[in-house]
Amino acid sequence: MTNIPPAGATPASTQPVTRSGPFDDLKVIDIATLFAGPSAATIFADFGADVLKIEHPTRPDGARTHGKSKNGTGLWWLMLARNKRTVTLNLSHPDGKDIFLALVREADIVIENFRPGTLEKWGLDYETLKAVNPRLILVRVTGFGQTGPMARRPAYGTLAEAMSGFAFSTGQPDGPPTLPPLALADNIAGLAAAIATLTALHSRSRTGAGQVVDLAIIEPILTMLGPQLLAYDQLGHITQRAGNRSENNAPRNTYLTRDKRWVAISSSSTSIAERVMRLVGRGDIAAQPWFGSGLERAQRADEIDGAVAAWIAERTMDEVIDEFERAEAAIAPVYDMSQVIADEQLNHIGAIATVDDPDLGPVKMQNILFRMSDTPGTIRHTGRAHGADTQEVLGELGYSAEQIAGLRETGAV
Repeated sequence: MTNIPPAGATPASTQPVTRSGPFDDLKVIDIATLFAGPSAATIFADFGADVLKIEHPTRPDGARTHGKSKNGTGLWWLMLARNKRTVTLNLSHPDGKDIFLALVREADIVIENFRPGTLEKWGLDYETLKAVNPRLILVRVTGFGQTGPMARRPAYGTLAEAMSGFAFSTGQPDGPPTLPPLALADNIAGLAAAIATLTALHSRSRTGAGQVVDLAIIEPILTMLGPQLLAYDQLGHITQRAGNRSENNAPRNTYLTRDKRWVAISSSSTSIAERVMRLVGRGDIAAQPWFGSGLERAQRADEIDGAVAAWIAERTMDEVIDEFERAEAAIAPVYDMSQVIADEQLNHIGAIATVDDPDLGPVKMQNILFRMSDTPGTIRHTGRAHGADTQEVLGELGYSAEQIAGLRETGAV
């Protein structure tokens, strides 16, 4: 069996400073802000691409100050901008535009999330970029896409979570539509943008030509809702809020143990549901003719959940999990982050990385997304200071120190 090492699990003190990985021949320019576009760029950076994070000279990316911080350092930024070189550049300044076009000439991918028409206003439309580099892939991530009646509206992931139907079908039956406490739509869109970019790269390997990727943040989360749209189209059915239950099967919920810990159960397959009911002493329910249908089990969730909840409430979490494992039934503890960071399995596979940060020292964060046997990625460094690599990158383009100083004075960089 091939030995697959934990992803990016090189100890922080010995992490390589040079890029390596399956994308180490790619150059990516990340001119997006906040989360959806930049998170796609992070995936390429994690696997070796030279990613230039471009920010305005006086208006840094809002992700730097979003969420929790320590000693003035934004913690989200450390993860989102990891493995990227940070450059300041004013794209609306004539000299900034010239520098950007020089970078585009050598780039494979540009990722942006400005309102539709912004790049065009600056004279940086795709036709202009394509004239400089016909192989360029321009990834455009916006709330609602490049065209249509809502295209130019300001949009964030929250609006996509609302308009996609996600919020309407999430929450308690007697409660309001519920938004997630995290950038869910943005991060799903980031994954989709990375997939779209890889698709465009594959096409380019066959045709030699780049293209534009037009991705609306609302589309990936809409896709994640599975058959809900089909169910309305064909049956007129609108999925209602059901708390932690599922309208497709039961038991599926969170349950409180005797020692006041929460566990989660899933029984999408009938065989698992049968094992659960036999374990909790209700094999009579599993023997009913309707039990083989997940939909019919869901319609009787009160009876099924009542039996499961009563059994779990009499036992500690460790007892419950041990007995479920012996019965080969699916269960997991509901963790807070202190428990996630200490979990034996997550640490064994390298899902949590420790990385040296120049300001905070060793920090723990989610590791790269997956493990590869021959071309693993790695976290080389945390998100860097505003413009930390401007001098180096412009020097690579042939600008002298005096020229760079002059560009700083004019506000171009």
